[in-house]
Amino acid sequence: MTIWSRADIHIHTRYSDGHSSVAQVLEYADHIGLRVIAITDHDTIDGALEAQRMARGFDVEVIIGEEVSTTDGHLLVLFLTHALPPRRPASETIAAAHAQGALCIVAHPFDWLVSSFGTPLLRYCGGDHPIWPVDGVEAFNASLPLPGMNARAASVATTLGLPACGGSDAHHFSTVGLGYTLFPGTTANDLRQAIIHGEVRAGGRSWAAGHYAAVAGLRARRGLARAARAVTRPARVMSR
Repeated sequence: MTIWSRADIHIHTRYSDGHSSVAQVLEYADHIGLRVIAITDHDTIDGALEAQRMARGFDVEVIIGEEVSTTDGHLLVLFLTHALPPRRPASETIAAAHAQGALCIVAHPFDWLVSSFGTPLLRYCGGDHPIWPVDGVEAFNASLPLPGMNARAASVATTLGLPACGGSDAHHFSTVGLGYTLFPGTTANDLRQAIIHGEVRAGGRSWAAGHYAAVAGLRARRGLARAARAVTRPARVMSR
């Protein structure tokens, strides 16, 4: 009998714009029974590296990931060995990721609130020799406020014949696992093979109103703390 497991492949920590520590994310992921998670902080893998080191104390396997800010939209890159630089065309980023043996999943393609790939997916990801040879589409993102955004992503994934993945886009540990990728097996390598062979399914439920409110409050407090530090920072003494 095939064992199916859940992986959350879209999680942020304090290393970018998340509001939870790596330890909090790992503890919660372990608590809710996730077998695999990917830490995908914006344009850095430092949090993912810390999580992978800490994961030995938890029943959770960690994938080194990064949400790369390409000039065409945000791209989830999984199974990295070293970080990819931001602000490059998607085609260059995808090529660099594949050179590492990493997989590229289009993040929230129809989210109009942040930089996303959008309708060009149909033009650049299809055919025998696509300009953007991605490995999957985030067909369910738990953070999106309008259900039509995910529905459109799922439809495009089907049209293009690309694996449909899911993630929480967690910015606080309480939202980890709300979106997930269902795959046969239990390990990170099982997930990798399932994406490659198109044997994954996207699922989950959207953030509740309380989740949005909590994240908004945390962002506001972080902004105020940053402003306070700027005001109290001693002025530099100019050297002659």
